[in-house]
Amino acid sequence: MPFNARTIFLLIFLCCLGLLGFGLYLQHVKGLEPCPLCVMQRYAFVLIGLVALAAALHGPKRTGVKVYGVITVIAALMGIAVAMRHVWLEHLPKDQVPSCGPGLDFIMESFPLSKALPMIFKGSGECANVTWRFLGLSISEWALAWFAAFFLTGLWLLLRKKAN
Repeated sequence: MPFNARTIFLLIFLCCLGLLGFGLYLQHVKGLEPCPLCVMQRYAFVLIGLVALAAALHGPKRTGVKVYGVITVIAALMGIAVAMRHVWLEHLPKDQVPSCGPGLDFIMESFPLSKALPMIFKGSGECANVTWRFLGLSISEWALAWFAAFFLTGLWLLLRKKAN
């Protein structure tokens, strides 16, 4: 199978779909409740996945690949920012972890978006709890790795000479 832009975007979409599916498995089967930063990372995976699906269905030429690549890079950077904050919170010494705050639903229902987003990105004590690891990495560390992979793939799509 040739790795043209359409195939690469399809693979990105399938990866995002798998990651989101696994997150839902951890939540609904294993009982791990996502913290506000986890939810924000899911939104970033949804955005990347939807952009990749649109690009795969569209089958863009050179300019379209660049546009979808830019959007992928921006969405991945947003995910990287959230995941880095989450990883930082997880690695804080116990005495420096912020206290647990209200849940994401409460924040979104009780505050305007301009006040809610800073509260969410600040994180809370629940965001510092590591309840699951695979190969020594937490969920947020894995998310950071995937966001970095999507960022690099989007960047590669932007910089490569061949459009298809």
